[in-house]
Amino acid sequence: MIRRPRSLGSFPADAGFALSVLLVVLAVTAPWLAPGDPAALGEPGEELQPPSARHFLGTDQLGRDLLARLVHGSRVSLLVGWVSVVLSVLAGTAVGVSAGLGPRWLDRGLMIVTDAFLAFPRIFVVLLLVSLSRPSLLLVMGVLGLTGWMGLARLVRAETLSLKERDFVQAARGLGLSPWRVAAVHVLPHLTGTILVAASLRVGGAILAESILSYLGLGVQEPVVSWGAMIQQGRGVLLDGWWLTTFPGLALTLTVLGYNLLGDGLRARFEPRGGRRTDHG
Repeated sequence: MIRRPRSLGSFPADAGFALSVLLVVLAVTAPWLAPGDPAALGEPGEELQPPSARHFLGTDQLGRDLLARLVHGSRVSLLVGWVSVVLSVLAGTAVGVSAGLGPRWLDRGLMIVTDAFLAFPRIFVVLLLVSLSRPSLLLVMGVLGLTGWMGLARLVRAETLSLKERDFVQAARGLGLSPWRVAAVHVLPHLTGTILVAASLRVGGAILAESILSYLGLGVQEPVVSWGAMIQQGRGVLLDGWWLTTFPGLALTLTVLGYNLLGDGLRARFEPRGGRRTDHG
């Protein structure tokens, strides 16, 4: 008998998973789905053409196919989303576990630093850091990753403090195991679900933040394609070229929605009773 693959438990969660997988497929297959340079000028006379059989989503002011640019833009969104989240997860997990398992002075010191970072609105810090240097893809990923670890650090610390009182952790510490070994063998495996849920909920926010930066001209620059930059480029011809902002905006909305639904589905699966609240920050 062929067993059906297990779903995440609800239609919204499965829909979020499907949207997330679709983004990955688009990003991986972009060179084959839309071969050529998405930044290259289009054919003469094809500037600002509405959706048609030749160009399914229309063309921009330079005659470039919007569908091709949209597909290539998914690669930037996925890269920025996951790389920045991985950076924030690594930093937040390291700080949270160290604070939870370390001595009281270390816990207090790390939490003071975390609270100090939380005192500044993240968007202002991101705008300040990005504006001080030449905008680039690496800079955007680094800034978003290193300004998004604080909420996860507090969440991981709370979970670590709870695990610290469990019998198996107490026994491991009683045997004289080093804090690093206790963390790696007895604590981190039990934090996997919490970290995975928090990470999936943050991907959509990172993608949205990158789009905002690109819209403001502080994100990735041409010839790299970004959905936020596409929306900004279509702003000046909104009445004559509605498709220039509509389709990138729709792609951005569905992507963020997909990752949010996926995160909610994973949270329901790892925390079926809803007894704990996963931080969204």
